[in-house]
Amino acid sequence: MYNYNIDMGLVKKLEEKSIKIRKDLLNFIYRIGMGHLGGELSIVDIVVALYHHYMNYDPKNPKWEERDRLILSKGHCSETLYTIFSDLGMYTMDYMVEHFETLGTAKFGMHSNRKYVDAIEVSAGSLGHGLPIAVGLALGARMQKKNWRTFVITGDGELNEGTNWEAFMAAAHYKLGNLVAIIDKNSLQMTGFTKDVMTIDPLDEKLKAFGWEPVVIDGNDMYSVCEALQNLPPADPFVRRKPIAIIANTTKGKGVDFMENVATWHGGGIAKEQLDTALASVEKNRRVR
Repeated sequence: MYNYNIDMGLVKKLEEKSIKIRKDLLNFIYRIGMGHLGGELSIVDIVVALYHHYMNYDPKNPKWEERDRLILSKGHCSETLYTIFSDLGMYTMDYMVEHFETLGTAKFGMHSNRKYVDAIEVSAGSLGHGLPIAVGLALGARMQKKNWRTFVITGDGELNEGTNWEAFMAAAHYKLGNLVAIIDKNSLQMTGFTKDVMTIDPLDEKLKAFGWEPVVIDGNDMYSVCEALQNLPPADPFVRRKPIAIIANTTKGKGVDFMENVATWHGGGIAKEQLDTALASVEKNRRVR
């Protein structure tokens, strides 16, 4: 059943963009020879919706003071952000390939680095620390009387470590209604299924108990992603209410048949034959309403 408050033309436009980004991302990883395609492909639909519509953001001025902030806490998946930045016209693909993990410049790294890339809000890669930084940013917005919103994307396996749970408690304590945590719940991490490594379920009930408002969606369905983001309350920092956690059920390796739900695609490169098969798979699985 569709909520007709959601612009279906927008949904179609973002679905087309997600297909393009998946193809661009695969080509990028092929050219640089390394990446974390599984987790990078799982967040494409969410990141596309944020950067191409729902975030208040100017790609021509990534340090604009009034912008919404997005922290990719699972920083090893930064190539998805780089691909988006390229699509937005901020960097060419050739430039990013030239400066990827080089000894000379290393502007673009496997793990995101805010020192070299203006559009990166927080250097990440050591997992489990994006959420506490986001709590600080949201508190800072309140202290500065600013209406921008803070988004943070974490992995579900990432909730096994770091300082996430202290941050969940702190955000609820300060009633940070201007903070949105998006959990990329692809259920798979480097060493196996999350439920076997360290289960986090029932995640929605745990977050409720910690004082958050959880919203469970299909994170690879653009309509569901749009519905969750469009229904966010205003980011007025003075309205003290529960922070929102969007639990996005996704598929690791989404869109590429031979990568979906396969732990070995957590990290590594992609050969030319695999690239061709992967691109064909993305096209075969294209879903535009």
